[in-house]
Formats: sequence, C-alpha cells, structure tokens
Amino acid sequence: MNVTRTFDLVDHLMDGLQRDDALTVKRNGKWEKFSTKQYKEFVDTFSYGLLALGFKKGDKIVTISNNRPEWNFIDMGMTQVGVIHVPIYANLGPQEYDHILTHSDAKIVIASHQEFYEKVKISADKADKVEKVYSIDIVEGVSSWMEIIDLGKKNADKYVEELAKIKESINKDDVMSIIYTSGTTGLSKGVMLSHDNFMSNVHGTIDRLPVDSTGKFLSFLPLCHVFERMVNYLLHVRGVAVYYAESVETVGDNIREVHPEGFAAVPRVVEKLFDKIMLKGKELTGIKKGMFFWAVNLGLRYELNGANGWWYEFQLKIANKLIFSKWREALGGQVQVIASGGAALQARLARIFTAAGLTIQEGYGLTETSPVIAVNCPTYPDLRFGTVGPILDNVEVKIAEDGEILMKGPSLMKGYYKDEEKTKEAIDIDGWFHTGDIGEIQDNNILKITDRKKEIFKLSTGKYVAPQVVENRFKESAFIEQIMVVGDGEKYAAAIICPAFHFVHGWCFKHGVKFKDNVDLIENPKVIARYQKEVDKINMELGQHRQLKKFELTCQEWTPETGELSPTLKVKRKFLKEKYKIKLDRLYGYTDEKGHIAAKDQIVS
Repeated sequence: MNVTRTFDLVDHLMDGLQRDDALTVKRNGKWEKFSTKQYKEFVDTFSYGLLALGFKKGDKIVTISNNRPEWNFIDMGMTQVGVIHVPIYANLGPQEYDHILTHSDAKIVIASHQEFYEKVKISADKADKVEKVYSIDIVEGVSSWMEIIDLGKKNADKYVEELAKIKESINKDDVMSIIYTSGTTGLSKGVMLSHDNFMSNVHGTIDRLPVDSTGKFLSFLPLCHVFERMVNYLLHVRGVAVYYAESVETVGDNIREVHPEGFAAVPRVVEKLFDKIMLKGKELTGIKKGMFFWAVNLGLRYELNGANGWWYEFQLKIANKLIFSKWREALGGQVQVIASGGAALQARLARIFTAAGLTIQEGYGLTETSPVIAVNCPTYPDLRFGTVGPILDNVEVKIAEDGEILMKGPSLMKGYYKDEEKTKEAIDIDGWFHTGDIGEIQDNNILKITDRKKEIFKLSTGKYVAPQVVENRFKESAFIEQIMVVGDGEKYAAAIICPAFHFVHGWCFKHGVKFKDNVDLIENPKVIARYQKEVDKINMELGQHRQLKKFELTCQEWTPETGELSPTLKVKRKFLKEKYKIKLDRLYGYTDEKGHIAAKDQIVS
C-alpha cells in the first residue's frame, strides 16, 4: 500500500507483514510480545476513546514515557484522528516542563510511570489548558490510560465509521507532531513536523537499512528523540520487529537475549561500549592480552575496499576469528548495522567496529529535517569513515559561502510552533534551511561535517578554532568524559575538562593515589600531572593554534539533569561558561589561583 501518513504504517504491517512480535518489551523480568493484530486493535481503540472524550483535529497531547509498545499505540492512535503528539524528554528541568506544557497548548498529559508523573505533575497543574494527567503504569491517585482504551471499546461501534472518515480527511502535509528541540541556549522551540516530513525521510533512507522483515531491532534511545522515532517508523515500513530494552543500564544484557540485527545509538553509547571492551582487554594477561591489543591496533588501521592490501586482510581474518568474533557475540552475534546519529562520531570508532564486522552507519540531521539529511550506506563506496555519508536522493544540500550547510526538501519542518520570527531566521526567503553546521560535499555526494558555525571562535592571534574537532579528539581519552574548549578573543585555546571519574578512581587505586572525594581528587598534584601528560600527548597531534595551553578539571559529572548537557548529551556552552566562570577566568589569568582578581587586571587610581 502507499504509505504517506505515519498511521498508514499500521495498516501496512497488517497487509502482508504480520508477526507475533511486532512490538516487544521486557518488564518484570519477562519479554512481553504484542502481535501486529494486537497493535492495530490498541491503536484503533485508543482513537475511539479520544473521539469519545471530544478530541478534535489539531488538539495536542503531551507524553513523557520510556520506550514501550504503548508509546506506539498512543502515537498512532492520536495521529489517525488528527491529534498532534508532543513527546518530551524525561530529563528536562522544571522550567522546561513549565514552558512546554503551557506553550504547546496540550489538553492532556500521559506519563508512563510514577517517576515521570512526579516530574511533570507540578507543571501540568500550572498549565491552564491541561485538563488531566494519565499514567500508563498504575500510579496511585492517577487516572490510567486504560480508561481511554475502555471508553474506546464501549464506543467502538459508534465511532468506527467516523474514524474511517477522519483518516481519509487527514492530509500528508498536516502537522502530526511538535517536537521541542532541547537547544544549548534558552528555552526550546517547538518544531512542527508533518506526516510527509517523517514519511519522506523514511522513504529516503529505506535502501540504506540492511535488515529485512525477518529481522529484529533493539530500541533504547528515547522515542521522543526525532532520530529514534524516525528509525521506529523506518522499521515499520520494512516489517522489522522492534524490541524495547528494559533500560539503558540493561542494554548489554538485552542485546544478548534478543540477538538483534541492529540498533540505533548516539556516539556516547558507542564510546562507552568501546571503553568497556578496552577494560575487558586490560584485564587479560599474557598472550591473550597481547593478541587482544594486536587486533585493536590492526582494527584502528582498517581501510575500506581492501585498501590495506592482502597481508593486512589476512591478518584481519585471524583477528576476526580470535578476537572480534567475541565482540560480536557480546552484542548478540547477529548485528548487521549500528545506526549512529545525534552528534559527531569519532572516525576511529567507525573504523574499528567496521573492521570487527559491526558496521556503523553514521548519519546527520536535525529535528527540523525529520531528521536525516545524509547517512552512510552499508558498503563501500557509499560508506566512508569520518563522514556522514551520501546526501539522501530526495534532499537538496548546498554549501553557503561561509561554509554553512543549507538544506531543502520534503523532510523540512513546517516551522516553529507560534514563532514565525524564528522560523524566518531558520528558513530563508528561497526556502533553504540554515543548519548552523559547517561542512563540505565530497565525491559521491558524500557530506562531511567539520563544525558548528556558532561555536567556531577566533583567537586574538587571528587563528580560527573549531572546538568540536578538538573536543572529539580529547574525548577519545579514557580519562575524559566531557570537555569544553574555549578561547574566543584570547591568545590560546584552553579547556574545562569533566573527568571520567569511574576510570580515574581505578587509576588512583592502581597507583596508590588517595583522596577523600572528587573535590580532593581534582586538586591532587599526581592527578593533575597525569591529565597534563594526557593533554600534552594529544596536543602533539593538533595544529599549534588548536593545542590546549591550559585546562581546569571539574569535580562533578555533567548531565542533562544538572544542566551541563542537553537531553541529547551535547555540551551547553552558555550554561558551562556561567557555571565555571571562576575556572575560566583562572585559565586566562584574570584571577589568581584563589579566584582573586589578578594584579595585572586591578585598576590603579
């Protein structure tokens, strides 16, 4: 059938792609399967319930939920009656919840469980248009979403013909979701996305998914994120079963249980996966340890299309049999693809995982572009490390004079909700969307991202520094969890470094370095010296103007909950510059070690 609206996907699955595990979730220690038929029944019944409650086309519903089949029942159920889905992150602050629940004009809120209900309850009470809050799991004193389902069952006969008429009336260009972009500054903007925005992106990427209708995908990135949501729809088109992990913490166990053919991940997940593998390797002894790191070093030199030569390929076969086969087993033994998006992936990780038979297909896009603009294909020559792959066939991209990537196509948003001014800032008079990213188009129409336009800064020496490039290199270090490179208008680049505390604590134990807490840890001369050694080593690989001349360590982890990172784990520079003003002033000699104004900057009357 012709799938042009997101809810068409359910009928598409019913029409020849039925399976007993269309949607599956693990809870209370057991995998719970929902067949395609059950999926369809829940979706329609939820729609009947909404109609019985008086919902009309254009009304809004906010959801705050973990990944689960019910998310799909609710998503499809509301959109096929023209109700707009506003899914939100569970790691926002109170101010953001207040903003979204009021700004979105939501009529009801659906929270998946007790913890998320408590996060959103106060904001829901403040929002004038929110009439009620429901929960999916049983929460004492809160109405269950099953009340809507039960209402739908009672009124099914009454609304079955009306639902068919409403579905027929919904146009592919109608807004079906508003996704609030996390942003790294200020309150988030509501991105209005239509059925066609999502479905054109699905059709533009379908040939790049190397998993067929017999396959399974494990889902653990939040479904409220545009990347995981589009992948979810993409899997529906192919008829791939979607298995939802219990939590981010159990992903490793769930992968080994499900044996999926693929999963989507943000680079931080891939980085942590690699770090865990390296820790296991370091625990080995003797010849096993030697073989492990021989294979790792071999993998880090991997080139596509046999470019390393026959001797390298012969060695790689040995490494695959002895070492990399165990990596694949640890990920269930069936993985054909890891889709990476949301931020820049270190090229070395794409290289080594692909060498190990775990192909990473890195892509690029924004919430405003639904999201994919470009994505690597499964094989050479349309798979290239350090790039985001070929631009989609149904998307236009050009590079502006200042290097900014501009995009146009059917997956471009309808605009920002209730914000015409910001919409005009983002989409110019000729219809080109300004991504804010800097890049270049290589042969085979392959796109390479080099940095964020707004984040590039100029030293007082006149040299430009692209901080993301430097940050990504430093984050390869096991000692560094996060980093923010600074230096706008200064003589040199410097950085605030958030240590990888779990790793550093292990290093301290091994080297007899004692500390009371993390405040004491980052002030320890031996720890500072070790970080200086790490910085010096990486600096040698960088151009002189990119080298870090000074750094400061933080005593706290950076998280979305505490404000240093966005929900998609991007560094929030404005917040960090305010939080660490004293450290930043010290880096450039504006204050002394105790935070007092440096003598050279004191005003003499």
